[in-house]
Amino acid sequence: MAGPVADAGWELFPHDADMGVRGFGETPEAAFEQAALALTAAITDVAIAETDEVAVTCEAPDIELLFAEWLNAVIYEMATREMLFSRYSVSIKGLRLEGKLWGEAVDQARHKPGCEPKGATYTELHVAREPDGRWSAQCIIDV
Repeated sequence: MAGPVADAGWELFPHDADMGVRGFGETPEAAFEQAALALTAAITDVAIAETDEVAVTCEAPDIELLFAEWLNAVIYEMATREMLFSRYSVSIKGLRLEGKLWGEAVDQARHKPGCEPKGATYTELHVAREPDGRWSAQCIIDV
């Protein structure tokens, strides 16, 4: 399954009892955004309204750890705010990320969440520019 943008996209991949998420894009920011969309798709396939905006920031010593921190920030906001998100915006300056998440409160009956992500792991953690020039960002999500 892939996202809708020609030069960007996402996919889920199986990993034992957990789930892998992978995002692709022309920049690391776009790959991070697409991976967050994959995370949402692992939870529900129902349309999510963009009624609320949430800002997040995180820092890490390298780009791969920054990716894991980003996904953990998204998962934290999902859990503590009881929300699902359908759009993401990422800005990376150095090794500091500023992100915005748009979504709505979880409606168990309508969204029918299929899993509850617990956290991004370092398993298969990889962020790199691929031979085709696009960036990819991936890791395993503990569900």
